[in-house]
Amino acid sequence: MKISRILHAGYVFESGATQILFDPVFENPFSRNCHAFPDARFDLAQVRQLRPDAVFISHFHDDHCSMESLDLLDRATPIYLYCVFDELFAMIRALGFADVQPLAVDTPVSIGAFEVIPRRALDADVDSMFQIRAEGLNVLNVVDAWMDPETLEQLKPYAPWDMVLWPFQTMREVDVIAPSRAARGPVALPEEWPQQLQTLAPRYVVPSSCQFQQEPWSWYNRAMFPITYQRFAQEVGEWLPSAQVVRLNPSVSVLLTADGLTPAAPLPWVLPVGDQDIDFHYDENIVPPATADIARHFAPLTAEQAAQALEFCRTDLIERYEEMELPDDSYFATPCVWQLAVYDHAGGVEQFRYRVRGDSIALVGDEEAPTWTTEIPLAKLYAGLALGESLTSMYMRINGAPEDADIVDDPLIRCLFNDAIGAYQAAQLRRLGITV
Repeated sequence: MKISRILHAGYVFESGATQILFDPVFENPFSRNCHAFPDARFDLAQVRQLRPDAVFISHFHDDHCSMESLDLLDRATPIYLYCVFDELFAMIRALGFADVQPLAVDTPVSIGAFEVIPRRALDADVDSMFQIRAEGLNVLNVVDAWMDPETLEQLKPYAPWDMVLWPFQTMREVDVIAPSRAARGPVALPEEWPQQLQTLAPRYVVPSSCQFQQEPWSWYNRAMFPITYQRFAQEVGEWLPSAQVVRLNPSVSVLLTADGLTPAAPLPWVLPVGDQDIDFHYDENIVPPATADIARHFAPLTAEQAAQALEFCRTDLIERYEEMELPDDSYFATPCVWQLAVYDHAGGVEQFRYRVRGDSIALVGDEEAPTWTTEIPLAKLYAGLALGESLTSMYMRINGAPEDADIVDDPLIRCLFNDAIGAYQAAQLRRLGITV
């Protein structure tokens, strides 16, 4: 079984004449703001010549399910997607793919020499994992998922696994959005990982997923990614003394057999750039820059784009908020004043203050100080509205949120992302001139 890394959670599996792609993304940056780490480019002419026997997509997030990447593939390619939302299947069919199939947990799919079995992840409404079998070999691709305890028991009888692709990086999304609440000091690896990996008892462990950073200037690069490849290999080595940790950089291929693992010819259409053995650098004492300074890194919007984003703050946000139902235990169930500060490309700010009473919200003056504030660059607010940008790359900053408050109750987060399934993919289709 030949296994090759594309980037992030993307892989090519080959056995005999059968070739399968998992979560293929042929873009850098991808998901608008994820830059391959280590760096890589793509020979798109060669990508267009690929004729995979199938594509498997583990879930609908935009760093796994990209319309612009799928657009490069032959339309006869069968696409298998794990997703509970019909919208994503309609989008892929709108690209011209005729054979688009939903995946069901524990239901095997046979493709040539391979049997692929979707397995239940902890968040079954979002993620799935893949058990991949061929040539008497068993590989578990955990993708981005957290391991469900029942699934672990279900997978235990297959131990020792030949290889596990393990999502080794625990991203600190909440901590960079609300840095005033972030815990200081070193970050421990999740306490459940040793027992989970020891139960699977793999011969080989690949540190997988989160193979990206933000823009080169971004403070996120030293605050979001706390686990190095070196540390992961060291700790897994202590948990599993007989296992080997294998780093697969973009394009790197290996041949897995019952007897061992050997290097194989790299993917010719993934083009590594620069040093490939670089590692993450986490700074536990980093001080986040002001949102005004971050906003200066982005190009100015057109007058029309800026007006659209600011009008959203004045009217559309209010309408969207009042259409949603607020959880009873939300911080905003108790009357309070919330402030939204929007920073343009020159660092200038426009502030909007709102009185929030449960499900109602209204603009107010500046007579009363806010207890919860949200900051965002104007360019990123527009990107969230029109381009489907995800929360983790918008440089949103929340201040004043109490320790026991859920930051996803923030009114801007709720108004941008509640019921926004497939927003990024829909924006991609619009760029491709396709209407669903």
